[in-house]
Amino acid sequence: MTKKLMFVCHGNICRSPMAEFVCKDVLRKEGREGEITVASSAVSAEEIWGGVGNPVYPPVAKLLKEKGIDCAGKRAVRLRASDADKYDLFVCMDESNLRGAVRILGGHNASKCVKLMQYCHSDDDVSDPWYTRDFTTCYQDIVRGVTALLQSI
Repeated sequence: MTKKLMFVCHGNICRSPMAEFVCKDVLRKEGREGEITVASSAVSAEEIWGGVGNPVYPPVAKLLKEKGIDCAGKRAVRLRASDADKYDLFVCMDESNLRGAVRILGGHNASKCVKLMQYCHSDDDVSDPWYTRDFTTCYQDIVRGVTALLQSI
């Protein structure tokens, strides 16, 4: 049975799409593509205008491209309550995203919501490049977290 993961951040233009595409890249390189379905979403609608989501933030897309990872066509989408029935695990980038995901999905789905860095035995949040402009540290956090997450599955 295919496991279904949803990475979650605030706007779905930086951290969660980075995690989505890093995860897909690792799965492809490990020959595990069919084992896990991966997507990403936002807890807010800030990056969605008139029903159309903004693309991946250009510095994130550039960094991913430099790493040989293509995120073309990805647009921000908002997490919906109905996603709780479609995904097995909601992997959040920080504490605020975790609270937002539980609020949207309902408290009865709280056990399906986790922070990415917990797979690295840390309570830290994934560094937020929107504020720090440090996309490299964010990428490093995500690679560590995704690698540990996939080892646990």
